[in-house]
Amino acid sequence: MITFVTTADGSRTLYHPGVGEHYHSRHGAVQESRHVFLGMGLQHRLAIQPSSTVSILEIGFGTGLNFVLSADHCFRQDVSLHYTGVEACPLPEETLAQTGYGAYVATEVWEPFLRQYALSQHAPQPIIRGGTLEIVPTEAMRFTTEKRFDVLYFDAFAAVHQPEMWTAETLEHVCRFLKPGGVFVTYAITGQLKRVMRSLGFRIEKVPGAPGKREMLRAVNA
Repeated sequence: MITFVTTADGSRTLYHPGVGEHYHSRHGAVQESRHVFLGMGLQHRLAIQPSSTVSILEIGFGTGLNFVLSADHCFRQDVSLHYTGVEACPLPEETLAQTGYGAYVATEVWEPFLRQYALSQHAPQPIIRGGTLEIVPTEAMRFTTEKRFDVLYFDAFAAVHQPEMWTAETLEHVCRFLKPGGVFVTYAITGQLKRVMRSLGFRIEKVPGAPGKREMLRAVNA
């Protein structure tokens, strides 16, 4: 049974007993998402390459927290967001509604997200200002698309619980969907991860991590 847990910043996460891990950091679910994915990923990409439209691929859609925070940022900046989330086991809509993440984003983002969540698992759905959300209910290695993305949020469970997600084979597969110059971000940083990303031709950056982690990885598809 998946249960709610309140994290250090007051926001909620879920504990998945089957995996043995929380969906987000106990040091703060929302602050981790804002720092790792929004700040070091989306905002960084838009700072180095300003655009009125941006595309994001997320591996491990989970509770949708990274999506709603990213969509909220784009909504406020008048950027059209096209977001694809890959999730092998999508959570029930009623579980997402109970996360309380609507308190951190505009109503114009939260309400369409809940309304379109189920439909987005079958086809891309409009969310805000010409943007779309698509959730692909499949395993990472089975995911394929003709699309290429500006940013890749890699938000799998930790390697100790989900080692198959951090192999060279999996990382090579998902990274092929990034555009040249595209940005890969994840909360983790290990020697093995850095070696794999370098072998794939990425330029590695060690950047400050979210609370509870000294560093995290950002990599650019050179």
